[in-house]
Amino acid sequence: MEINGFEIEEFNVYNLDTKKKTSTCPKCSHQRKKKKQHCLMIDWDRGLATCQHCGEILQLHKYKSKKEEHFTYPQVSPKTEVSSKIEKYFQTRGISKQTLQDLKVGEGVEYMPQIQKEVNVILFNYFYKGKLINIKYRDAQKNFKLFKGAQKTFYNIDSIQDEYVVIVEGEVDALSYHEAGITSVISVPNGFTAKGQINLDYLNHFYECFDNVENIYLAVDQDQAGENGKRELIRRFGSERIMLVDLGGCKDANEYLLKHGKESLRQTLDNAKPCPIENVLRVNDIESDLDEFYRNGAKQGYTIGLQDFDSIFSTYTKQFIVVTGFPSSGKSDFVDQMTVGYNMMHGWKTAYASTENYPHYLHVDKLVRKLYGSTPSYDDTKELAWRKCVKHVNDNFFFIDFDNGFELDKVLKKAEELVKRMGIRCLVIDPFNKVRDKANLNLSITDYTNQYLNKIDEFCKKHDVITILVAHPTKPQNDKGKLIEPTFYDVKGGGEFYDMSPHGILVHRNYEENTVMVKVLKVKFGNLGENQAKVDFMWNVNNGRYTKLRFGEPEWDNNNWLSELSNPFEAAKSLQFGLNEAKKIQF
Repeated sequence: MEINGFEIEEFNVYNLDTKKKTSTCPKCSHQRKKKKQHCLMIDWDRGLATCQHCGEILQLHKYKSKKEEHFTYPQVSPKTEVSSKIEKYFQTRGISKQTLQDLKVGEGVEYMPQIQKEVNVILFNYFYKGKLINIKYRDAQKNFKLFKGAQKTFYNIDSIQDEYVVIVEGEVDALSYHEAGITSVISVPNGFTAKGQINLDYLNHFYECFDNVENIYLAVDQDQAGENGKRELIRRFGSERIMLVDLGGCKDANEYLLKHGKESLRQTLDNAKPCPIENVLRVNDIESDLDEFYRNGAKQGYTIGLQDFDSIFSTYTKQFIVVTGFPSSGKSDFVDQMTVGYNMMHGWKTAYASTENYPHYLHVDKLVRKLYGSTPSYDDTKELAWRKCVKHVNDNFFFIDFDNGFELDKVLKKAEELVKRMGIRCLVIDPFNKVRDKANLNLSITDYTNQYLNKIDEFCKKHDVITILVAHPTKPQNDKGKLIEPTFYDVKGGGEFYDMSPHGILVHRNYEENTVMVKVLKVKFGNLGENQAKVDFMWNVNNGRYTKLRFGEPEWDNNNWLSELSNPFEAAKSLQFGLNEAKKIQF
């Protein structure tokens, strides 16, 4: 039997009555006065149960591992010859017949959707370990497409040498360097964008090809898109082995070849400069940011698309956020709302080091339901809309797990690997006290917390990410039975949390009103939010989303945030998720 795409290994692990849809809760009922109250709502179709008292979501079954993703490869013999007409065209670009043969450029007839007809095209054949795994088609009008369903990789990836590799932004640029005698040269498959998140998902499967490369030369296009791509490549590979190529005012390598010739293009590698030292800035490095500040003033940081919260809090990358609140107050759920929001608004990927969200199947379900907009039936989980949400979570959220417990240094090392291989922008540690810094356990609690937060801060700055750190407060205090909301100084670990943290957020549940207050305990800069500002939410048990109260009533948002659209940026612009905020952002 299969549920949500996962094959069941052990059915009904809590031995509940399969004929009933309610039961006592195995997590909390034995501790309550009303031990026999049926507080557990059971959904056998989805394999989940939710306790209306303690809020626990239980996985009813044990599952086998998820199936691997499969690609469709071109089942054709590669065409590696071109006509005299194509040869003459490449001659005008400074590319010889020998180079076309070396890189196995071909010619054929292909249907191009941009012009809706079959036309003669150039074939850039993508090989990996000698096997044809993709083809890029280019027509006379510079329309492109890749082989449908095939795996993306770098063009000419088999040319990588241990000594060096040059990365360019187009196949013709790769041909240009090869023409100049630089044979270890590869191209990204689909260029970069001037706005929005740079997508390097294809790097995930081929990162090991670069493990032994000593020097990585970046010779991308000299425009804003190329600059964005260069920054992301530096972030993914690390600055220590990056060399930056100056193409002397030319747009790309091919233009440089035509203007200055082969020898001069070859010398661009000799003249390349090492990537600037990490954590050291000069005015030239931030000149564009300085100009933007003088022109428009300090701007709002990154938001999550939840309008009322966005009006009181935002953040920059290279910072960390401490989220606190008493147990069962909704901290982890609100952190999920934040990470999904960052993903929908900005395309950020997230890694979780969380002992609070276990087993992982339950956490996956919580994230998928936030995207899907409701709790599906078993039949719904077989539909395209649900499967699309599952795939989106698979591609954008990663769950760090260790069999022998969580240690901070191991978590940060694994997160660093996920930055480089998967391109994550956000790390969640939930909670602080269960991801221990074993190297400093002998210190006082003040010094221990200081060292811990310094490591988090260094990680954020080095890898241009944000970290969300969930930390519990000390023992709850109450006034006539009503919980007193904790302050930032109440977080376990002393005043170091308040002093060292750029941002602090409180999630506090009002059991009498059945609402959740989210309050800004600290925000680093005034343009990022408002200290002590707060907003009250209702929590939608059906999809796990937080919704602002309007005139005393919640306005439930049950939209499918991914819908049938092709990417999350379009979803953020078109759906009710952060609609007003999305209008302010240029994608």
